[in-house]
Amino acid sequence: MNAQEIRKAYLEFCQKNGHEVIERASLILKDDPTTLFTGSGMQPLLPYLLGEKHPKGVRLTDSQTCLRAQDIDDVGDNRHTTFFEMLGNWSLGDYFKEQQIRQFFEFLTDIVGLDPSKIYVSCFIGNEKYNIPRDDESAEIWRKVFTEKGIDAKIVELDTAENGDKLGLQGGRIFFYNDKENWWSRGGGLDSTPIGDPCGPDSEVFYDFGEENHDASFGEAHPASDSGRFMEIGNQVFMQYRRMEDGSFEPLEKKNVDFGGGLERIAAAKINNPDVFQISLMKPIIEKLEEISGKKYDENKISMRVIADHLRSATFLAVDGCIPSNKEQGYVMRKFIRRAMAKAFDLGIEDNFVEQIVPVIVDIYAPDYKEVASKSDEIIAVMVKEEKAFRRTLRKGLKEFDRIAHKYADDKKRNKIPADGKFHYVGLAGMSGEDIFSLYDTYGFPSELSIEESRRRGVNLSTNWREEFDAKMKEQRERSQTASKGKFKGGLEGQTLEHRKLHTATHLMNAALHNMFEGQIAQKGSNINAERLRFDFTFDRKLTDDEKQQIEDTVNEQISKGLEVSWAEYPTDYALNELKAIGVFGDKYGETVKVYTMKAEGEKPFSVEICGGPHVNNTRELAEGGKKFKIVKEQSSSAGVRRIKAILR
Repeated sequence: MNAQEIRKAYLEFCQKNGHEVIERASLILKDDPTTLFTGSGMQPLLPYLLGEKHPKGVRLTDSQTCLRAQDIDDVGDNRHTTFFEMLGNWSLGDYFKEQQIRQFFEFLTDIVGLDPSKIYVSCFIGNEKYNIPRDDESAEIWRKVFTEKGIDAKIVELDTAENGDKLGLQGGRIFFYNDKENWWSRGGGLDSTPIGDPCGPDSEVFYDFGEENHDASFGEAHPASDSGRFMEIGNQVFMQYRRMEDGSFEPLEKKNVDFGGGLERIAAAKINNPDVFQISLMKPIIEKLEEISGKKYDENKISMRVIADHLRSATFLAVDGCIPSNKEQGYVMRKFIRRAMAKAFDLGIEDNFVEQIVPVIVDIYAPDYKEVASKSDEIIAVMVKEEKAFRRTLRKGLKEFDRIAHKYADDKKRNKIPADGKFHYVGLAGMSGEDIFSLYDTYGFPSELSIEESRRRGVNLSTNWREEFDAKMKEQRERSQTASKGKFKGGLEGQTLEHRKLHTATHLMNAALHNMFEGQIAQKGSNINAERLRFDFTFDRKLTDDEKQQIEDTVNEQISKGLEVSWAEYPTDYALNELKAIGVFGDKYGETVKVYTMKAEGEKPFSVEICGGPHVNNTRELAEGGKKFKIVKEQSSSAGVRRIKAILR
């Protein structure tokens, strides 16, 4: 059974169990400004998990394409990919733990045919602080299903992954971990679960690839370790609690199940090979790269894995209407293609090759995704255009590379190497990290491309080039962090809860001012201590009492709505020009910025602002103790600049 057959079998299996198949969502969620891409199967279904009724009922299933650009630097090992498919099924107030655990185990063992003795699971250990018991219910169900297969299912408490690294398996089959491993909420662990949100324990399922795949440098083997022996292939989230305003957790009347299983990883388990690049969705791409380059995968795994993953990601972005650009999703897409080209250089592929690889990817997915089949010509055209455009830039960059290389070359040591007919420069000091950054910043060279060119041409690198490069990157990022010396970000004098509340209130007031005086104001500064906020803005007159009252009413209305406060990083030009994020410092920002969004469910964001933080998680926190936002003073600060002082009381 290959990956395509596993996907088909899963959907049919869920249908037989009463689930309605829903269409995959686009990788780009147009109504969600908090994230660049669909990163999980549950993300498009979050409104329904939070209580909204789904038109197709209470049992749903799909195979959702996902993209996690944040994993880009992990690609190259045998399991990480930026693009993947998540097999999903959901129960919206219908069945719960017993049916979910049994049906997934049945699918893995009876349908896919995995050896049950190679399956291990984890459950939530509980938390005394929040009076949440150990998830013995899930553990007992797992014990029963293993026993029915003739497998002894010993329960082991590890609590933390660090303990697991020390203690190992201890003959266990079912492992209890804390909330860092086995608790789900939109905020992460227990402490960061947003007020009012549903949440709950999860039960993860792992496949054992055997001791021969264990890297002992990680410590002892256990399911939550990254040692290589175990691979997570599915996660069952049991939403059975809601976090209350006092921070406690209360059981839900209607409980939900949110399941996600990695198609690529299940397919790898099926062939008992931890290398996901050997499954049927990836191997044809690898084989084509071998054909084009004349090199073998076993000797060039990292380069071929990066190319296969990145072009697959870029292909599906093209399917969903994205084009390479310097903005947001397009920026990431461009990065995928350019990084793939850099790795192609490593394989000796210097001519256009995308037009040979993308049709292979299209052929893999077209039978199961009609949109891939219908857009195949358009997809190829978009990708090939970007490759050709970058190659023109690449040629300019290579000339600049030659210039920089000459700077470090000793004429007496410059020798023509007969074997390849190329000049090899032997540097006296070595190309610096600043040089590599310049190539990246000006010509779009990924750093790895500069490194590979250095190796190919025999150009030395400075011993600390990486530190120099990272320092320049950090310098660029920190251009957005413009707080005054001795102050915290955003004009804060501290980062206590009271500081965070008043900082959040400042965002609300800034948005209210912009809404009231559109195009007439701009922030000039702020200062926030534990008692009050101070906010300076450009305006040519004193505010009237009615205007001040309107600002207060607007801010308090948004506080009472319970706006969720979230953030995401974006390219700066996209944040300013597309998201219309309020930004204070213009061209002083770096390449990317952190954007905070305050939004009520089902409504447009009220506040979208570039900021470094910190803030509260929900605006209702500002009203704790019956407090309201109050302007205590409005006055002139300087010519054309007004100053507001406000409090929460």
